[in-house]
Amino acid sequence: MSVAQYYETMDYGPAPEADGEARAWLKRHDAIFGHFIGGKFVAPQSGKHLTTIEPATGKTLAKIAQGVSADVEAAVGAARSAQPLWAKLGGHGRARHLYALARMLQRHARLFAVLEAIDNGKPIRETRDLDLPLAARHFLYHAGWAQLQEREFADQVPIGVIGQIISWNFPLLMLAWKIAPALAAGNTVVLKPAEFTSLTALLFAELAAEAGLPPGVLNVVTGDGATGALLVENPGVDKIAFTGSTEVGRLIRQSTAGTGKSLTLELGGKSPFIVFDDADIDGAVEGVVDAIWFNQGQVCCAGSRLLLQEGIAETFRRRLIRRMETLRVGPPLDKSIDMGAVVAPVQLERIKSLVETGVREGAEKYQAPGALPAEGCFYPPTLLWNVHPASTVAIEEIFGPVLVAMTFRTPDEAVMLANNTRYGLAASVWSETIGLALDIAPKLLAGVVWINATNLFDASVGFGGYRESGFGREGGREGMYEYLKPKTWSGRKARAKALPPPAPATDGGGSGVPAIDRTAKLFIGGKQVRPDGNYSRAVLSPKGRHLGEAGEGNRKDIRNAVAAARSAEAWARATAHNRAQILYYLAENLSARSDEFARRITDMTGITAAKARAEVNTSIERLFSYGAWADKFEGTVHAPPLRGVALAMHEPIGVVGVACPDEAPLLGFISLVAPLIAMGNRVVVVPSERHPLAATDFYQVLETSDVPAGVVNIVTGDRDGLVKVLAEHDDVDALWAFGSQEASAAAERLSIGNLKRTLVDHGLLLDWYDRAACEGPILLRHAVQVKNIWIPYGD
Repeated sequence: MSVAQYYETMDYGPAPEADGEARAWLKRHDAIFGHFIGGKFVAPQSGKHLTTIEPATGKTLAKIAQGVSADVEAAVGAARSAQPLWAKLGGHGRARHLYALARMLQRHARLFAVLEAIDNGKPIRETRDLDLPLAARHFLYHAGWAQLQEREFADQVPIGVIGQIISWNFPLLMLAWKIAPALAAGNTVVLKPAEFTSLTALLFAELAAEAGLPPGVLNVVTGDGATGALLVENPGVDKIAFTGSTEVGRLIRQSTAGTGKSLTLELGGKSPFIVFDDADIDGAVEGVVDAIWFNQGQVCCAGSRLLLQEGIAETFRRRLIRRMETLRVGPPLDKSIDMGAVVAPVQLERIKSLVETGVREGAEKYQAPGALPAEGCFYPPTLLWNVHPASTVAIEEIFGPVLVAMTFRTPDEAVMLANNTRYGLAASVWSETIGLALDIAPKLLAGVVWINATNLFDASVGFGGYRESGFGREGGREGMYEYLKPKTWSGRKARAKALPPPAPATDGGGSGVPAIDRTAKLFIGGKQVRPDGNYSRAVLSPKGRHLGEAGEGNRKDIRNAVAAARSAEAWARATAHNRAQILYYLAENLSARSDEFARRITDMTGITAAKARAEVNTSIERLFSYGAWADKFEGTVHAPPLRGVALAMHEPIGVVGVACPDEAPLLGFISLVAPLIAMGNRVVVVPSERHPLAATDFYQVLETSDVPAGVVNIVTGDRDGLVKVLAEHDDVDALWAFGSQEASAAAERLSIGNLKRTLVDHGLLLDWYDRAACEGPILLRHAVQVKNIWIPYGD
């Protein structure tokens, strides 16, 4: 066509990006790659390779090594050898390396962008304008944290060797999200990229070595899911950071249970895109385009569920369809296309199958017109209308360019529909009434909420989900904590194996009047209740003297306690000031009975009266501390590089199960319960198995201190057995297990049903009197989940 014809028709012409440099890089390696271990490429031990294809053409692109156990072992060994020197380099030294990596990305930005588009199938405009700048931003941002680490994280130390497994939808950006904070904190890394999209990781490792990154600090082992499993199982790895499907996340949680490995999971999503009737409709339509057709919808936080207020639904539908008609699908290196190729044939077939299922279940399908390329994995932008909330396509993550739509009438109904999912990664709220938008955002069970925007990301703002979208955060200060561990927890020793209980002492009988029996009951929903099984267990002194009896709780008692805790959700909405006053009141009432509690502790444990008084006094002080923290452990306001802010809000987790150790039975109980209720959680507590009477006496303090019914529930009995029940209960949102190694392993292994967050001690002792180890932010960080609410402003 001539220039005149282009002006006359206003048609897009092809605008291909040159790929010569990327092809030349592949040719230099003969398009066959080994692993990158210890600063150089090495051949795979098995001699086997996988073939990777270009999604846009179906042609072979390269062969990548298939990692086996020996390869993983070599990479972990290289990382282990490099870690001490890397940590000792200091914050400034690591900052300089991270800065060099950022500059390296900027210098080679076009090469990375083109290679990513070829390997993944996404449009060059996205790799060039979003992925590369944001990847460089992560290294620059975390260079700053490295520089400040010795001051800002003085009480933390590196975890060690980090195994990182990333997905195929953002190969280079995920690499930056994972590697930058890990290296900044002083860890070394073994990265396993997705088998479909390993090339930019290998290029990055090669150029990082050329930029001076010491050998062994970053290692890349390629392969399929079996290679990832080997990395997860390797005993030399101290932490696993995974981005991928919820199904694989469950397997990783199960595999790492009881090993002592740290774990963060960034998993799937089914994010709502809520449009109220006062929204800027044209702006919201453009938001939908960015939410679901960006990266072919292969985005974990894609706004795949469109929720429209009834009054604007039909108008919105017409405008959305008109906008869909202008979307162009084509080769990813064409700078004028909107959507590229789906990553692989297997993913394309999954998308097609789920759309067919949606239509069979009653959805109305509309697909954007326009010819698709004859070759490659392409799928058109798709809208499924009149979708029922219980239909398959409304529940399952499609991970493709498919939008499902439904309507609502009221804001409350919008929230109910939005939260009607097992996921909780992200959400978008569109309204010109900022008060309405900011009222809805905290009600959404999602780790990220965008107001009148979507898919905004920055290294300074944490990203991560609730519920089956995983746990942990990437980015921001909270993301740095994921790659550090408390210095005071580093030297813990294993708890000695518990001695068998003493034999009951006998007094030879007698004819005196027996004492009035008082068996301690359970405490559920603000009431003292008998255990469901109507069994009790004797509580003995170290010399076998009978001190009393405590109820033997069972599965039904836990069920009742969880239901009571769930019904006390008003506690989460109470003001922080109100929660603080109640914690102070608990301390006041405990103080009034301090002598009684000290005697009880002496009788149960055999410690001296002075030590028992010290435990009670420390418990009172700890309640005061959390009364102080209740309205001071607050979120923050991030200032990402855009016209707007991101509010990092600390939200309660919900219902948390707690299992207490036998040592310091009152102080351990309060040290674990107080931070949770201070932050607005409700708890189901299993107190010390051997010394439960300190906790059952304490429920009398709860009854007289204005603690609402259901906020604290106490179930006595077999700690390890009750931990298993709590771990398997899908209405428990998190579980803290302190005591035996077996309880810790069970808590992690059995929590996979709803992927609840866990905090366990792996059978290692804590000094409950040590404020640095057992009080304040060290536990408060685990008592909240961070929600980032993005609020752009201006025109």
